Amino acid sequence: MMTYDELVRNLEDLTENAAHHQLQTLHSILQHQASVSYLQPYLSACDGPVDGATFRSRVPLSSYDDCFHLINQLANGDIDHHQPLLSADPLLCFFYSSGTSTMKPKLIPYFDSALSRAASYNAHQGSAAIFRKLVPPRPEVNKVLWFLYADEVTTTRGGFKVMAASTYPLQGNKSRSNWSQTISCISPREVVFGTNIEHQMYCHLLCALRNFDRIDGIRAAYAAGLIRAFSLLESKWEKLCDDLESGFPSLEIADAAMKESVVEFLGGPQVDLSRRIREICAESNWGGILSKLWPNVRYVKAVTTGSMKQYYPKLKHYAGDVMILGGDYFASECCLGTNLDIQQPPESTRFVMLPTAAYFEFLPFDLNERGVAGEETVDFSGVKVGKMYEVAVTTYRGLYRYRLGDIVSVVGFHNSSPLIEFVMRAPKTAGEIITEKDLTSAVDSFQHSTAAEVVEFASFSDYELSPKQLKVFIEFREGCVFLQEEKLKESAGALRSCCSSLESGMGEIYKVQRDRGEIGPLVVSFVRSGTFDGILHIAIKNGAPASQYKPPKIIRSPEIVGFMEESAEVAKPLVLLAFVCDGNKL
Repeated sequence: MMTYDELVRNLEDLTENAAHHQLQTLHSILQHQASVSYLQPYLSACDGPVDGATFRSRVPLSSYDDCFHLINQLANGDIDHHQPLLSADPLLCFFYSSGTSTMKPKLIPYFDSALSRAASYNAHQGSAAIFRKLVPPRPEVNKVLWFLYADEVTTTRGGFKVMAASTYPLQGNKSRSNWSQTISCISPREVVFGTNIEHQMYCHLLCALRNFDRIDGIRAAYAAGLIRAFSLLESKWEKLCDDLESGFPSLEIADAAMKESVVEFLGGPQVDLSRRIREICAESNWGGILSKLWPNVRYVKAVTTGSMKQYYPKLKHYAGDVMILGGDYFASECCLGTNLDIQQPPESTRFVMLPTAAYFEFLPFDLNERGVAGEETVDFSGVKVGKMYEVAVTTYRGLYRYRLGDIVSVVGFHNSSPLIEFVMRAPKTAGEIITEKDLTSAVDSFQHSTAAEVVEFASFSDYELSPKQLKVFIEFREGCVFLQEEKLKESAGALRSCCSSLESGMGEIYKVQRDRGEIGPLVVSFVRSGTFDGILHIAIKNGAPASQYKPPKIIRSPEIVGFMEESAEVAKPLVLLAFVCDGNKL
């Protein structure tokens, strides 16, 4: 068993001759997967080992759409063991992607690859070592308020299980004894394996408050999940205190196993504890609330980069002096990069690409043109500092020159491995009106001009109209001054003014097309409180894993757009909640 220092040193060694490790990784993948149907048309005529240049010239770039028919064949059980489709290794299950813009998660095949397990082990153990060097284990204070959701496991027509990548390691920890020994989550396993995310979130909070002095850290996959949980704490603290006092959860929890496990965990009425928490929360000072409720907590950990960056200020408000730790650049498809300095805020977070995790290519991306500059990729040795790229991966588990749809910026090198920042998800087409980056920047400026708290936002580009039109949906925090009926006229005037600043922040491409008349007036709809939580439930209903859910910024699902517009219509009688921006006129 390597020490933390040895694991970190191993990461350092891998990045010192990154180009060499990349070629070795590609060679290992192609040597192992030489017989698969997908590669045969492109590489069967090659004599001897295939180098990087030959591989990139012969095998085309791919996307999920290109692989869908093969993945669908696998899911249906149409497998020829003598002529494997994507991988020579046995198929274990499928992972859901975390994408939520269309509400239909992708299926990523998970093959039983020894090579991939070794690469993944290096990445995860190195990440754990970086974390543990900063936050050494404590024997007595060793539990985590972990907003962990095992998610539903479904089965394909061919009999293969489908689950979130984060659910897979939990499947071997279903017994109570094994759970308590191997999982640091404070909650009973029945809560993690529950069937209602709102009830699970509430019970996670209730259990953590019951054993408040044992909480060492607070975790979720993404910052959005933490904000949702802390908002629930802020709105339901009185009910939580009542439940501690009675020793019984008051929610109408349909999952009997979850309810029974929580009752057992509470161990009867906790009157003194309830009084303590009630006194803290009754002050209505939520700044630094985490250390007030959990005095031994040392850290909060979640991904805060990309679209999660918007939640960081609110997260910092709740955390106070408790350090916020970022995550790594890991995807369902493969591990990509390690965060060597997890204390950095999102704007300074950088990832070191892992040269043995997969074979990486970088497709030059032009932010002004909203797309890639040609089809020629570069490898580790060809990336330029200051340039943006879309990432493509060739993995040990059956993906070849696969475009992840992530845009990154190369900001330097760690030893000889690229050091990158995550920028955004790539536009689906070069014709998209705005990017996630444009929208986030515009709403950030809008929020500053209103001095009101925006809970969530998203956009939809309606290409069916002529000219095409951009619609932006914004949800304010409940109780916001703009939503108070008695201040209707004053709020409407202020919002009209702020909508102009929203449009002016949409980016140069939008402005040019707007001036040309290629885009119609911007429509801004202010939806009722809880609307974006409704999208979460739609996504989960359609198969998206709760543990990996990321609120969409660019909506492409007609179902969601209809839901949002209906919410705005319901809200409009209360306040003037929809505006059409026509240049400087509204």
